[in-house]
Amino acid sequence: MIMKNLPRSLQSVRQHRLFRPGAGLVLASLLSASLAFNLNKAKLFLADSETDGLETAAGLETKTFATAPMTLNLTNMDIDVKGRVWVTEAINYRLQHNPENKARPEGDRILILEDQDGDGKADKQKVFYQGKDVDAALGIAVMGNRVIVSASPNVFVFTDTDGDDKADKKDLLFTGIGGVQHDHGMHTFTFGPDGKLYFNFGNEGKQIKDKNGQPIVDQAGNVVADNGKPYRQGMVFRCNPDGSEFEVLAHNFRNNYEVAVDSYGTLWQSDNDDDGNRGVRINYVLPYGNYGYQDEKTGAGWSAYRTGLETEIPLRHWHLNDPGTVPNLLQTGAGSPTGMLIYEGKLLPSQFQGQMIHSDAGPNVVRSYPVTPDGAGYKAEIVNIVKGVKDQWFRPSDVTVAPDGSLFISDWYDPGVGGHQQGETQKGRVFRVAPANTPYTVPKMDLSSANGAVKALQSPNLDTRYQAYTALQQMGRKGEKALAKLWKTGESRQRARALWLLSKINGRGEKYLKQAYQDKDDNIRITGLRAAQELKLDIIPILKAWANDPNAQVRREVAIALRYSKSPEAPAIWADLARQYDGKDRWYLEALGISSDLQADAFFTAWTSKGGGDITKATDQDIIWRSRSAQALPKLAQIIQKTSNAAELPHYFRAFDFHANSPEKQQALASLLDGNSPAQNQITTLALQASDQSAQKDAKFQAALRRTIEASRGTKQFVMLLEQYGLPEFNQDLQALALTNPESEMARDAARALVKAPGGIDAVAKAFNSKDPQVTQGMLTAVGNYESNQVKDLLQAVMLDTKRPLEIRQLALRKLGSGGSGEDRLVELVKNKKIPTELEETAGTILLRAWRPDIKEVAAIYFKKPSREGKPLPPIAQLATMSGDPVNGKAVFAQSCSVCHKVNNEGAWFGPELSEIGGKLPKQALYTAILHPDAGISFGYEGYTIKLKDGNQVVGIVSSQTEDKMDVRLPGGQVMSYAIKDVVSKKQMDKSLMPANLQQGISEKELVNLVEYLSSLKKATAKN
Repeated sequence: MIMKNLPRSLQSVRQHRLFRPGAGLVLASLLSASLAFNLNKAKLFLADSETDGLETAAGLETKTFATAPMTLNLTNMDIDVKGRVWVTEAINYRLQHNPENKARPEGDRILILEDQDGDGKADKQKVFYQGKDVDAALGIAVMGNRVIVSASPNVFVFTDTDGDDKADKKDLLFTGIGGVQHDHGMHTFTFGPDGKLYFNFGNEGKQIKDKNGQPIVDQAGNVVADNGKPYRQGMVFRCNPDGSEFEVLAHNFRNNYEVAVDSYGTLWQSDNDDDGNRGVRINYVLPYGNYGYQDEKTGAGWSAYRTGLETEIPLRHWHLNDPGTVPNLLQTGAGSPTGMLIYEGKLLPSQFQGQMIHSDAGPNVVRSYPVTPDGAGYKAEIVNIVKGVKDQWFRPSDVTVAPDGSLFISDWYDPGVGGHQQGETQKGRVFRVAPANTPYTVPKMDLSSANGAVKALQSPNLDTRYQAYTALQQMGRKGEKALAKLWKTGESRQRARALWLLSKINGRGEKYLKQAYQDKDDNIRITGLRAAQELKLDIIPILKAWANDPNAQVRREVAIALRYSKSPEAPAIWADLARQYDGKDRWYLEALGISSDLQADAFFTAWTSKGGGDITKATDQDIIWRSRSAQALPKLAQIIQKTSNAAELPHYFRAFDFHANSPEKQQALASLLDGNSPAQNQITTLALQASDQSAQKDAKFQAALRRTIEASRGTKQFVMLLEQYGLPEFNQDLQALALTNPESEMARDAARALVKAPGGIDAVAKAFNSKDPQVTQGMLTAVGNYESNQVKDLLQAVMLDTKRPLEIRQLALRKLGSGGSGEDRLVELVKNKKIPTELEETAGTILLRAWRPDIKEVAAIYFKKPSREGKPLPPIAQLATMSGDPVNGKAVFAQSCSVCHKVNNEGAWFGPELSEIGGKLPKQALYTAILHPDAGISFGYEGYTIKLKDGNQVVGIVSSQTEDKMDVRLPGGQVMSYAIKDVVSKKQMDKSLMPANLQQGISEKELVNLVEYLSSLKKATAKN
């Protein structure tokens, strides 16, 4: 047998499908010492059992192309013209968070995997490059002898100058991108049909600099940075291969992992939500669009209060009710989306041809999202291609297309999905998906002739297309005849590829663009317009001719083309486009908005001069709502005054937030303070909330404010207005609200508003000293968690007052010890022996259960740690094999976890929601998350210590931050807001806010039951 001829270290590797911890390390070191090795005789590493846990779509089969030890921890992949698979590895992924993982001192590798004997399985591996500078690279794009590697904070271009499959030259293309090895940094590059590079970064990218470290200014004149001027969060980019003509094509994504470009130049990508919110989305990228992860104007987080916010969190997550947010093509629920492509081959079944194919590591699936036109946009459905049904460690990190049209999948293979955590370092797989019994073949490429190059241009493989494009571009007019034949007789997408090249032939390009403008295929016409824009040709005659085109997608392109136009005819063209809005197509409405935002007044004037702006028409109301013109403000007020449906009022008032503070805005809002509408009280309330603070000087405003507050007693609006404007004559009403149901959100908000109001702290002190114990207890409960020195002083006085009942003093102590400043204060009291004997046990319980490790360490000196009864827990691998009782586990969750996590709307929102966690993480990963929370902190849930000017210290999660305000979510889910002017510092904690000693409070059996319950929490719809 072959196995007998191998060293013992190799024999042991395949004894079980899952590697034991540390297995294969010796082998891995042997392999990395050589630049190439041959596995012709070692087929045992490519066993069919690798696919046993995978379910493949009908008509297709999944086969193993490569696996460990040839491939380890694969993060990204590409395939070259020879059919060889290039992969990036991540042995050294976030080692500071995974100290138990053995580092690779030489650095991670870029590998080339080759099938030499044509049996569909890799038998040769080469190390193209190895170094610490590419540790856990998240992107690789092979373009001839150049390889672009994304490894934040850098983007490198490696060049093989002599054809020996080794990197001979390394150049810096971009730098200054986010943090080192951050999953939300720079992602992979892709070659576009126009000869340009397309790429993106997530919301940790922050900014991008050129190879000399200078900030990049894009073609619109903006510094490319996440600073709100104008861009925010994740972005999509386009540039020439040398980095010039840099453009930001869209922004305000969270972690848009990989952009895919079809032959027409249309962009598609996925975006991940804040973990646990079931808002993963697929986007058609409307050029220059805002995609709503943060408030476009202020940068506020999606969970921050805003007028008209959506009821459902997956929708609220993307600010979809805001004017100026591009709609989502599709929302897929929970997940960890990764690589994406547009499949433009013929080998796979027809339903996948011309469609997105996407890997989502969270639900262990590779999917397609077949799209069909829908007005100016699209609609899509979900079709699975490969699903990890029995194998929850299947973590597809990327998908790509080989020259023969077969699909390749790289598998990171891990119990988790990254997020700074890695549980398996000695495994990784590559799969090939094709119709059954289809051998892996590589078509020969001949670039020596124009006909050969045009044939290669039609390949489904990007490297082949890149090399063909480059060859034809160099041929110039010599390649025109062959390209013209494809342009005349080819299929639509092939014709589009030919058009991009034909349009750039000196002296001949406009001939073909004119043909494209007259084409019957709308996609070809759109491609022609896009090509003309890139060539900076005069397109105004085309825009005028197409402004009344019957196809909404063509008109969408006309609108986008007007965004940066300086032509005096542009406003009139936009007015014609606006007149054709049907009142239903949000894609079209946003295209109009993107088109007009930079020239809002001129475009609005042209529209109204042509009969637009009729406030009685639903279509015109939408355009007024979306417009950023100051001329829209009085019309917006008129619409509100005539609105009979009170439920629609927040929708229209939200539009005011997207207009800069100005006399025109305040005048429009002031006009809404008086009226005869049945919903006048609500209108006035919303107008007061939207008004600038300068309006308070106006007598009419003050009268309306008091009148509205009087009329809204007992409501959320009542509390919000008093917190915003602070009127002491209503302190007694706030106190009554705080005492009505002290544990409710309304009571906490009322107590907070009371503390902020003039004379409010005196009212709190009076309640604390009330002879009625219910009043005292109620106010302690409602106001106790508020971070205020004055409140903490009052709580301390109650706690130390021996004349009070013990239960009141204990409650005061618990409230005193809550929050960052409270814990610090309580520690000082303990150190100085100022805690009365009868309260020591309560103080110890508070401090030993604190979130901050430094507090626990101090507490351990003075108090005995609680210990879990019984023997030490077995290893996680053993725990993961145990079965438990999910019903009992649900009870454990309610007792120990629901204070910070929600499941199906039950519990508190502090950490990630866990409603579908069982579909994302197997038991081993769940145990790791519970027992070692510091190993992987979800991005967006990091803890911060915030120091305030008044000496208070707040510990929590920063859920939103703008130029003026910071929202901090505290353990238990309460959100506190602080003015930025009152914040001295904000420091990220290096530890998780989830207590690392959770298991000390529950038995082994309860822990097993808890994990059994969590693993049962999966998405109900099996289709997805």
